[in-house]
Amino acid sequence: MTSADLTVPEGPGDPLFADLEKSLQELGPIAALDRLVDQLNERKNYRALLDALLLKARQDLGLPLIHVGPITEIPEPARSLYENRYVDAIRTVGSRFLEERDLVAAWPYYRAIGEPEPIARALDEYTPADGLDESLGQVIEVAFNQGANPRRGWELILKHYGTCSAITALEQIPPHDQAARAACAESLVRHMHEQLLATLRAEIEARGEKIPAEQGSIESLCQSRPWLFADEGYHIDISHLSATVRTAAGLQNPESVALAADLCAYGRRLSERLQFEGDPPFEHTFDDHGAYFGAMLGRDVEAAVNRFRSKVETKDEQGHGSSLPAQVFVNLLVRVGRLEEALEVATKELAGLPESSLICPGVAQLCQLIGDPRRLISIAKNQGDLVNFAAALLEASRPTLAETP
Repeated sequence: MTSADLTVPEGPGDPLFADLEKSLQELGPIAALDRLVDQLNERKNYRALLDALLLKARQDLGLPLIHVGPITEIPEPARSLYENRYVDAIRTVGSRFLEERDLVAAWPYYRAIGEPEPIARALDEYTPADGLDESLGQVIEVAFNQGANPRRGWELILKHYGTCSAITALEQIPPHDQAARAACAESLVRHMHEQLLATLRAEIEARGEKIPAEQGSIESLCQSRPWLFADEGYHIDISHLSATVRTAAGLQNPESVALAADLCAYGRRLSERLQFEGDPPFEHTFDDHGAYFGAMLGRDVEAAVNRFRSKVETKDEQGHGSSLPAQVFVNLLVRVGRLEEALEVATKELAGLPESSLICPGVAQLCQLIGDPRRLISIAKNQGDLVNFAAALLEASRPTLAETP
């Protein structure tokens, strides 16, 4: 039977039905399918376009046109060829939705083929319409909750849903996603610093004081104006301030660390009743974080090292407690360049803990940072760590660059 022998029943009034029948009879199946793809693309019927592209792939590869059963049942080499066409078709449809700026519709296609980068880039360029874009919540769901671009999703939460929602969202970012947490923490620190600085300036100027240009930090504004804190005065939500300072402990950018230290300088001046108690080793939220940030910036390093060393030693004397004080101490020592001491603390305090669970470099990483991975051989052997022992042995057996022919 040929296409000319087919009798197509009368269908809907869409002229494409008749057009496809004519193309098939006069030009053959390849031209008919090309016509179908072009028409669906032109009409922006992208979900149907995917099916048409897959139909064309099956036609080109000589596979059954009505697909039944999983792809795995297709014999090789046709299966691999079809899978490649399948990925290309999904990528094509995803790109069409992106061209229409429909990020929410495009995301499932790119996610299905493991290519989030185009969506991540589009999210960086995304700006909601004036007012609250009806799709904003869906975009945030894709960006933040589904992981297409957590940093951008979090920024949208902060801008459109406020600081409280943003802090809650930041705490939901998995600990292992350090890059996203750090990016969001930096944004939060900048936001809170700008907000508090503007509020302080407005209050000072409202009293008729002219603020010198050199007083550009929160600390400089507060130093000679104790009246700002009279009668338990405060100028920002203290719970938000405390949460912001806590999230800043993992920051690396010196400029952001300096802003966090400036926030602590304000927090230390608050009434004792407004001081939030934290978890070890940051029991005194603003004082402890302020010392930590200061050391990272090269200020009073020795005092900060002694402060956090004492917190680890106190935990040891009590014989119980979290490993967090030791991990924070190791991070601090690394940041101030005391790698040998960091290795000593990690060897003693973090033995037996999987490195994937740490927020600081583990013993193996520290040996690598020091530039002597061979030291890991004896440490791993003493700790009964077979994996790191094997890694160290293998690393030690490798020829150095100088030994490589």
